[in-house]
Amino acid sequence: MDRETAVPRVDSMPGEKAREWVAYHHEHAAPSTYVYDFVWDITAESEGPFCTDVDGNVLLDFTSHVAAAPLGYNNPKLMDRMAEFDLVDPTKIAGQDFYVSDGSAPGEERLPGPAALMDRLTDLTSHYGMDTVFLSNSGAEAVENAIKIAYDHADGAKYGVTFEGAFHGRTLGALSLNRSKSVYRRKFPEISGVLDVPFCDDRTCSPETCSCGFFPDGDSAVSKLRQKLHPKTGHIDADEVAYVIVEPIQGEGGYRFPSDAFVEELAAVVDDYDLTLIADEIQTGVGRTGELWGSDHYPIEPDIITGAKGLRVGATISNDEIFPDETSRLSSTWGAGDIVSSMQGVFTLDAIEEYDLLDNAVARGRQFIERLRDDAPDTVVDVRGKGLLLGVEFDTKERRDAVQEAALKRGLLTLSCGYKVLRILPPLDVTAREIDLGATMLVDAIEDVS
Repeated sequence: MDRETAVPRVDSMPGEKAREWVAYHHEHAAPSTYVYDFVWDITAESEGPFCTDVDGNVLLDFTSHVAAAPLGYNNPKLMDRMAEFDLVDPTKIAGQDFYVSDGSAPGEERLPGPAALMDRLTDLTSHYGMDTVFLSNSGAEAVENAIKIAYDHADGAKYGVTFEGAFHGRTLGALSLNRSKSVYRRKFPEISGVLDVPFCDDRTCSPETCSCGFFPDGDSAVSKLRQKLHPKTGHIDADEVAYVIVEPIQGEGGYRFPSDAFVEELAAVVDDYDLTLIADEIQTGVGRTGELWGSDHYPIEPDIITGAKGLRVGATISNDEIFPDETSRLSSTWGAGDIVSSMQGVFTLDAIEEYDLLDNAVARGRQFIERLRDDAPDTVVDVRGKGLLLGVEFDTKERRDAVQEAALKRGLLTLSCGYKVLRILPPLDVTAREIDLGATMLVDAIEDVS
């Protein structure tokens, strides 16, 4: 496949082979969140945002597997480096019980493993004073371990604070932090003491004109979070708060971008009451927003960062003062022993730096936003984003769903989030041609259902 000239081509979606594979898959698969009857043919030509399904359809994937494939498909920026190595078996070891090396001196490895990835991550979070990493299997595990070390560090504190619209994972502890849709927590027991406050996403919001509820009654001095913690009038002792967890930009909740007033007040409250701040960077991290971490856009100083998706492994990043000692140690069988995933994580971070992909994310994201704002019908009520984390909001959920289906039939893969938002996540090295192609396909899909 020639990425420079490739275009989507769809005969029928889903095709006959895809329907067969989907039926076969679901013979034994537990119910989960399958979005499309799209079946990627792993043996067919695919590169960057272009992929081929089992029926020979060529699609433009603007989901990057929910940001978990930041360079798209078979990208030579990653694959050429991976091809240099004759991989061994096992490629996974019990990483909290054993260590792995390619035989070279530390820091000089040709085949970077978990130690190299952890070294790179502490370097990339050093501006937040972080020097310690725990690797795990997934983003949900990274969150679980973040709240676990926060509770341990707080020495018996019983409260955690999350935000309305939040999504932090589907494992049992992480579910207790979710506030995006009730279905995620329904029927399950929860961690006690998890409080929630509004997430202020109105871009014109100020404390005096707040429409989100974070600053109640237009009170410019007192946010709801500060009200809860006030030493005389609040009902929560700040010393009993183990952590505040926030997505710098809410993902599943609808690609909600915080107002300046919100993040400034959050930073002030965390500082005033010496609270442990966890930044959930599972979707916003690894260059997706045009900065390496979503937090880098805002005046917050996280004490713990959770990463995954683009890193290929889960990562809980903090400093040795917050991490517990080995008497209450953490453990994950594969987390610090997945040789291939660690190598992919290191090479992805290398590619972001070597090819100036942060700058590319900013430029291409701006191109997409400008194109949609200029050309989309008025059924699109908002187009927003940072870097290549992009949201297109429609007037109704039904229209959003219809547009998503119409885009698929044209060969464009997108994802929904929130109530009526379509999320757009191209690979970080997406080109101007590919953005123009995807934007045209999306505008045409919108016009199809308008």
